[in-house]
Amino acid sequence: MKELRDDIVRAGLDTLSGRKRPRSRVLLIAGQPGSGRTALAEELARQLAGEYPDGVLRARLTGADGEPVPTERTARALLAALGAPVPAGAEEDVLTAALRRALDGRRALIVLDDAAGAEQVDPLLPDESGCLVVAVSRGPLTGVPDVRPCTLGGLDTHAAVKLLERYGGHRITCDPVAAAAVAEECGSQPAALILVGGWLAARPKMSVLDVVKRLREQRPESAGRPLARAFWLAYEALPATAARTLHLLALAPAGLVDAHTASALAGCSLSTAQSLLEDFTVRGMLRTETPGGAPDGALPPQYRVPGCLTPLLRALLEAQERETEVELARARMLERTVRQLYSCRAATERDDPSVRRRIDQLPRPLRFPSPAAAGEWLDARLPALLAAARMAVEDGRLDTLARRLVSALTRALTAHLGAEAAAPELYGLHQLVLDVARRCEMPLEKAAALLNLGDLDARAGRTAEALGRYRDALQAAREADDPYAISRALESVATAHQELGDWQRAADWFRRGLELRLTRGELAEQARLYGKLGTVHTQAGQWNDALRDWRAAAAVCRRLRDLPGHARALSEAALVLEYAGRAREALRICREAAECARQSGDVRLEAMARLRLADALERRGDGAAAEQHRQAAGELLAADEPAPEVLGAARSAAPG
Repeated sequence: MKELRDDIVRAGLDTLSGRKRPRSRVLLIAGQPGSGRTALAEELARQLAGEYPDGVLRARLTGADGEPVPTERTARALLAALGAPVPAGAEEDVLTAALRRALDGRRALIVLDDAAGAEQVDPLLPDESGCLVVAVSRGPLTGVPDVRPCTLGGLDTHAAVKLLERYGGHRITCDPVAAAAVAEECGSQPAALILVGGWLAARPKMSVLDVVKRLREQRPESAGRPLARAFWLAYEALPATAARTLHLLALAPAGLVDAHTASALAGCSLSTAQSLLEDFTVRGMLRTETPGGAPDGALPPQYRVPGCLTPLLRALLEAQERETEVELARARMLERTVRQLYSCRAATERDDPSVRRRIDQLPRPLRFPSPAAAGEWLDARLPALLAAARMAVEDGRLDTLARRLVSALTRALTAHLGAEAAAPELYGLHQLVLDVARRCEMPLEKAAALLNLGDLDARAGRTAEALGRYRDALQAAREADDPYAISRALESVATAHQELGDWQRAADWFRRGLELRLTRGELAEQARLYGKLGTVHTQAGQWNDALRDWRAAAAVCRRLRDLPGHARALSEAALVLEYAGRAREALRICREAAECARQSGDVRLEAMARLRLADALERRGDGAAAEQHRQAAGELLAADEPAPEVLGAARSAAPG
């Protein structure tokens, strides 16, 4: 710890001249899994937290499956932890640049655990010299400039014996020679010593010499692997049910597990699963994990499978479970997760009697006492939920469950966070749906996923990419022969062209959408699309076409007896007439719009129509009448207590 703290302030090669460091200082804690490298990094972060007022950020760079985590996913998670905007669907370079900008001027400590190599760490390094990065890895991070390595081996004998004393008590104190032999058999690795200590704590009548003997008798395949020998000693001492539950935890998404996950995997009761998880924690086989920002006890306990034990558990799973049993366990876990997500979303809809009845039909452990509790659970379990969705899609054998899970997670995120805040996660979920739809040849689901992705691209300003998505969605919708999907795709293509300023193509695509609505006799949609066409033609300066479209929209609204829609269409037609220089006709239409708005009973709509009429009168030189209408509009808005910006919006909508 002293060496690490000294390295923070020690001058590097780029600071010998006295100039300010161009990037953050990087400390490396290197060692094999089980050497205590993560524990040391966390203790360092705990001691230094007070010196970094902008907080401690954490990210794991290797997944529970042993595969490196994509850099864009890590950057997205760090941006979210900082509370910075996260661009939905952005590429790695954009996200890492956004992360560096978000850290400019801040003093934050970033812990990057289990890095596979320098290519994962280097893009995440802040340019802010006030930040500190603590990386944990197996070996050197060649390629990261001026990295300060601290390499861990095993503990010294005295420290190893002290660690055993926490579990064995007086047995260790009374037999220091045997305790030293245990430390030697464990390679003085903390993870192995903890497993042996848990075994001793569960067997108060066993001596330390018994431990030494049993370690030496372990399986031949674990020879030279102290952690494997300690694990086998602890695993073989478990009852059959507990042992099976333990190796099934290798299926836990992101290595995170709670009582519901363990219960579903093992097919046991919730109380039994919770007892087993607590016992595994005492034995050193699991680590308790408190979700960031949540106080202890505020949420159900959550545990993490240590990364050093995951390969051993996976090997056991493959050796002792049939493939069908593994698939069934995974299906039970995903089904439980879907039900939890349904309950999580339903917690926000308690005002609906039908939703309340469905919630009451759920088992009590699946219910949430309040929307706030459901939101906290969703935030705490989000890494595991996203990992479960990815795992289900990649598996390829549970596509129906995967689609249900992704759908449930999408709705829960939207209900609790809102579509805008949840957009970065929704983008990845829609991509998962697209993968399943392509694999299973489901054109309608493919069209829906492409449309959703296109909407998110368009919202993020990637209009050209969105246009490509919409065109692919249109093709898929036509394959599915679904009129709703075809209509939505046509309008989305048109909107993208409109955003790009291609008025001719936008009008052409809107007209195609209108023809489909005319064929189906959907009057409300016809009125809306006539309005879209009118807007495009107005933007293109094609006044005659725009006037024709707005008059058509007004006629359809009149057929529907939609007075507010009729008033809006008339008001827009008057605006087009103003642009076309037909002021007298525009004034007449403005009067019709104001009267129609009055008859509709929509106070704000009437006020805006009067303001537009006032502007038209003022341009005709009738200032007194214009002032009269403005006063009437002000009285209407005051009576309705509008937001302050409504009046300004109404004025800015006027021509000229």
